[in-house]
Amino acid sequence: MRWSDDSSGGRRGYHHGNLREALIRAALDLIGQKGPAGFTFADAARMAGVSSAAPYRHFRDRDALLADVARRGFELFTTALDRAWNDGRPEPLRAFENIGRAFLDFARKEPAYYAAMFEAGVALESDPGLRQAADDAFAVLRKASETLCALLPRDSRPPALMMSLHVWALSHGIASLFARPDAGRRKLPMSADELLEAGVLVYLRGLGLAGGTTGGSR
Repeated sequence: MRWSDDSSGGRRGYHHGNLREALIRAALDLIGQKGPAGFTFADAARMAGVSSAAPYRHFRDRDALLADVARRGFELFTTALDRAWNDGRPEPLRAFENIGRAFLDFARKEPAYYAAMFEAGVALESDPGLRQAADDAFAVLRKASETLCALLPRDSRPPALMMSLHVWALSHGIASLFARPDAGRRKLPMSADELLEAGVLVYLRGLGLAGGTTGGSR
């Protein structure tokens, strides 16, 4: 398991009064070991080296702790997707493919965050910050989809939201099934990246967006 903001390399414990961070890191450890449903609030406190009552200073319950972990994960995810999109450079189709690669790369490199974001079952509406962070991540893909749709003639453009949802679902499905870093990963005769690239290419060709068939905006 990896944390983007951790460079200590040692035991994640409660140091210098930074209890909130200790609990976040303890939760990530436990998610990596047991999954997002496999530990209790008391387990997180114990992992952080504090009493079972201490976490209530920052979180009302275990779901609130998971929501904060998921929020941070989505913020990192948004940064990764936005960097991959790079405002459509060097050209939109290639930049769109880069988003897919970044999606799978994040799922592989940050499995605990990814599990908290998509498998913990925490309602986005339970935390305004989580809701916003999740929306920001999806907004990167929607912006990219709008850019690609604008390459098509006006009378044949698909709804950008629909396109975004299709590609998001395809990317998440492949990440969850074939890009997992654990024993749950299904075997493939190709890499997960190749599968996603092929799937997106077939989808875009169906829309007339790949293979040089775009007609330009008019």
